[in-house]
Amino acid sequence: MSKEQLIHSLRLSRAAVSRKEKEGALLSSDESERVMGVETLIGMVQSMVEESGNPEGFDAARWLATWLTQPLPALGGATPASYMDTFEGQKLVAGLWSMMQSGAYA
Repeated sequence: MSKEQLIHSLRLSRAAVSRKEKEGALLSSDESERVMGVETLIGMVQSMVEESGNPEGFDAARWLATWLTQPLPALGGATPASYMDTFEGQKLVAGLWSMMQSGAYA
């Protein structure tokens, strides 16, 4: 996922992120929580692939970036990325991912 896509889907201020990068400042706890939610999902994808077979050459972050932008019937045609800006939305997306992993999504 490009930096711009990530900033947009997490509803972060592009100017604030750029300023914090230049100053070496930390994100706020709310901003950090949103970023960590994406990290959690990447870990979930990687774990599923490792448990299912050979993860060699698989890029969980790249795969997730594509999946997040795909409309899902379970979300009424919305993209998972559109839910990543809140903790509750991230929980919903993680729950969908867990259901897919268990086969309950089908």
